[in-house]
Amino acid sequence: MKTIAFFNNKGGVGKTTLAYHVAWMLGELGLTVLAADLDPQANLTSMFLDEEAIEALWWPRVHTDKANTIYASVDKLKRGLGDISEVEQCGIANSDRLFLVPGDLGLSDFESDLAAQWPNCLDRDERAFRVTTSFFRIIRHAAEEGGADVVLIDVGPNLGAINRTALLAADYVVIPLGPDIFSLQGLRNMGPRLRAWRKDWDERKKKNPSADLALPPGTMQPIGYVTMRHAVRRDRPAAWFGKWIARMPEAYLRDVLDDKTTEAPSAQSDPNCLGQMKDYKSLMPMAQEANKPMFLLKPADGAIGGHQSAVRNCYEDFERLSQEIARRCDLPLRSDIAKSSRAKPIDLSDLGI
Repeated sequence: MKTIAFFNNKGGVGKTTLAYHVAWMLGELGLTVLAADLDPQANLTSMFLDEEAIEALWWPRVHTDKANTIYASVDKLKRGLGDISEVEQCGIANSDRLFLVPGDLGLSDFESDLAAQWPNCLDRDERAFRVTTSFFRIIRHAAEEGGADVVLIDVGPNLGAINRTALLAADYVVIPLGPDIFSLQGLRNMGPRLRAWRKDWDERKKKNPSADLALPPGTMQPIGYVTMRHAVRRDRPAAWFGKWIARMPEAYLRDVLDDKTTEAPSAQSDPNCLGQMKDYKSLMPMAQEANKPMFLLKPADGAIGGHQSAVRNCYEDFERLSQEIARRCDLPLRSDIAKSSRAKPIDLSDLGI
């Protein structure tokens, strides 16, 4: 089982939308996928479930041995009454390959405990280790119970204790980027922080006081970035967006990979670019209404006329992207469709860049 986090210090770049659609597409490609919503805003949960289902999860909040959200699963640990509770993952309508560990706005209440217990790990404090590894252990058990091949983790756009704990559970990290200065600045913040978290956890996990307590490796290896929501003219990004796309290879190389010696490649040939996703505009509102991904919209959902062509293009884009993510994470796609396929590169020559 592999775990992949979708993370960017900058909000509003389409991170949750990306995680949601990649989860569906990996299911289309034959994998059993567990999506874990570790963002206290619970946006991924709101994409997978309708309001009635979410209301049934959140109200009334009942304390049981089997938790139904990520927050309920840490409730006893947070209150000092025990360890984590097993979480009952939700099945997703119209899919037998997708499952969800639902998010919960209450998760923000766990932030201070996570922050307080982080330094206590250095003192071999067992509760500190149980708190710090809580997300990893919850996700691992849910994945094993559901027979998941891969776990996709959605986190919020910040560098706080919740995200540190969530990223410890991740083998790999995919970084969505908007084509703007704010996303590039976000790389400057998150790259050094990921390296610091990895180093600090390596120091702490040597001090585990309990041999039977499973610890995450904490590798959180960045495997590449995805450019989100760029406007298109003749199948090319508009010049304004192209300006920032052209700067992404160097920013990713320097800030995320901490490589200051290699010459940055062009945007057209950057091996760290997993793909460039379009802004599918009118498809997204239809998808939200139909409670399904954009690339599975049907005429009955309102995708008629020119929308059907957009749906097909959307499917192909996410198929290429998901295959590339699977290849880099060594995920076992079905043999008949597991061909490595990079997303179509950007040609910036027409943009004067």
